[in-house]
Amino acid sequence: MTELLAGPIADRHTALGATFAEFGGWNMPVSYAGTVAEHNAVREAVGIFDVSHLGKALVAGPGAAAFINATLTNDLGKIEPGKAQYTLCCNETGGVIDDLITYLVSDDEVFLVPNAANTPAVVAALSAVAPEGIAITDQHRDYAVFAVQGPKSTEVLAALGLPTEMAYMAYADASITVGGRDLDIRVCRTGYTGEHGYEVLPRWDDAGIVFDALLAEVTARGGQPAGLGARDTLRTEMGYALHGHELSVDITPVQARSSWAVGWDKPAFFGREALLAERETGPARRLYGLRATGRGVPRADCTVHLEAGGEQIGVCTSGTFSPTLKQGIALAFIDVSSGVKKGAEVVVDVRGRALTCEVVLPPFVESHV
Repeated sequence: MTELLAGPIADRHTALGATFAEFGGWNMPVSYAGTVAEHNAVREAVGIFDVSHLGKALVAGPGAAAFINATLTNDLGKIEPGKAQYTLCCNETGGVIDDLITYLVSDDEVFLVPNAANTPAVVAALSAVAPEGIAITDQHRDYAVFAVQGPKSTEVLAALGLPTEMAYMAYADASITVGGRDLDIRVCRTGYTGEHGYEVLPRWDDAGIVFDALLAEVTARGGQPAGLGARDTLRTEMGYALHGHELSVDITPVQARSSWAVGWDKPAFFGREALLAERETGPARRLYGLRATGRGVPRADCTVHLEAGGEQIGVCTSGTFSPTLKQGIALAFIDVSSGVKKGAEVVVDVRGRALTCEVVLPPFVESHV
């Protein structure tokens, strides 16, 4: 049995009473005070997540930005240094190897934040076609990542002297003193919750002292630490994709309604020809949201039908109880041939019980990013 990887502050999570589970090969905190309480803290005040399991990789060398722009889907030419961008690394058939964030540092340096388990695959895909002079370095354990999310997130960062006055998807590097130590930290106005928030990237070895300082400010404002459980309910309410569920090597951005992250006018990127062809013909399935109108909670892998006991027309990829709406919600791929569109009523088979749901387009709740 492969031993699970541990983040830089595993001892803090244990001391806080976290429950743990495996995620992407890492031993991750699922909850502390309970998923619903942590979810509500983020929506109403502020929460802090340790997401140091996320990958980090540096692409450096002459023309590094141009190289990334010719491989990943989004158009890096639309942003300038100091900005970040959501993008996709696809395979030749248009399937998604991973979705990730690119930080544009300069024409010759791009910092990548892929998903934990997919970092080696992204690094390998880029390395296989990198021209001479472009170095791709896996920096997974060089940096920790803390997501501070919620209406009071700005207050938390400002209390430590961290930068906060930046646009969404912009970042800044700062040097601050914490506990008598001078630290270099990168702060980006990004997140995975739909709330105003930041992702804070200190050096891996500085993670403990930074987390302690952030957590003190979070709890002082009525917030609390939050685990993967709340992260999942928050992102599902927003309709944000989770790789392995709404995106995968077998799911394209056209099917997943992620075409906005594709620079269609670019002459080159991984999977371009396959994606152009699918966009032209139209996908066989599309991602929708489902909102339960009866009592029950749809879950991943539950089948979707036009009527109870009828022909299957889709499958749920994520499903949960929404603490904000206080009802079951799900994301599901539905066959285009079924004719089902927004506003239609479908039936989800939840362990043999028919659950009526309304077809919607996410987000399920208002975004405040």
